[in-house]
Amino acid sequence: MPPSPGTEATGELGSWADGPARSAVVDFVERVTREGGPDYVPAPARVAVVDNDGTLWCEKPMPIQLDFTVRRLAQMAEADPALRERQPWQAASTQDLHWLGAAMVKHYHGDDADLGLLLAAVTQAFEDITVDEYDERVRAFFAAAEHPTLGVPYQGCVFGPMVELLGYLEAHGFAVYIASGGDRDFMRPVAGDLYGVPPERVIGSALGLTYRPGDERDELLYKSAMDFFDDGPEKPVRIWSRIGRRPILSVGNSNGDLPMLTFSGTGTGPALRMVVLHDDDEREFAYVAGAEDLLGVAAERGWVVVSMKDDWTTVFPEGVR
Repeated sequence: MPPSPGTEATGELGSWADGPARSAVVDFVERVTREGGPDYVPAPARVAVVDNDGTLWCEKPMPIQLDFTVRRLAQMAEADPALRERQPWQAASTQDLHWLGAAMVKHYHGDDADLGLLLAAVTQAFEDITVDEYDERVRAFFAAAEHPTLGVPYQGCVFGPMVELLGYLEAHGFAVYIASGGDRDFMRPVAGDLYGVPPERVIGSALGLTYRPGDERDELLYKSAMDFFDDGPEKPVRIWSRIGRRPILSVGNSNGDLPMLTFSGTGTGPALRMVVLHDDDEREFAYVAGAEDLLGVAAERGWVVVSMKDDWTTVFPEGVR
């Protein structure tokens, strides 16, 4: 998969408008990389964690992974008509984007009833599929699928300014990790091409795995059970278990990212916490549902709120929208 045009990690912030958000990033990076300065942070401790859905790529009208999963659920419902009377197979069969999107918004408001139905179906959808076959399915999906309302390939639905930010951080000695509620194995096949982030730096939710020996090749297969759902309070747990360090820079966009942002920083050292605000209904979408708590805390604590409308001169790669 070729890199998305206009999103190469050049180490510059060319799509960030001059303003407080861009200045906050540049000032913070200068302070933590200035040897001998009071806020200097050695390179090994320059860890950044960034959410994915709604932070690095478009999540409306539903997260990209959900579209991938819905297509699989629709296939299951086609093969077994009885499933069409049950959620979420019913929503998948009728392309009920409202039900699917609302399940995530309800989750961010503390109601996991519909999300529980969805996660239970996901474990059934990919049971006994090998990790290699799943990887191939994800790559094939991104090679062909388009966003349902923007009408462009999903490869073009990444946020160019955020990719620039990742490149800027890498150029200044940061180790950048994706920490997402999405499935880590859905992001891993494409994270390198889309973001410049290698698979070992992708932290996310995961189905359980089981080992199966073979005569010529051993396999790992997915089980019909979640291993963990990497959202909310689970995010700091997974970050610490994978990295063993507190990040000093974190970026999110929803209530599920709040624990990750508050976990950032050592208490006495420098930290930069950023919130992506979706307020551009011309170039992307405008919404705050599911982000009210995060935005409230950001306002109270003076965290950096990045306005898509005001702080980014472009949103998607050139030619997308």
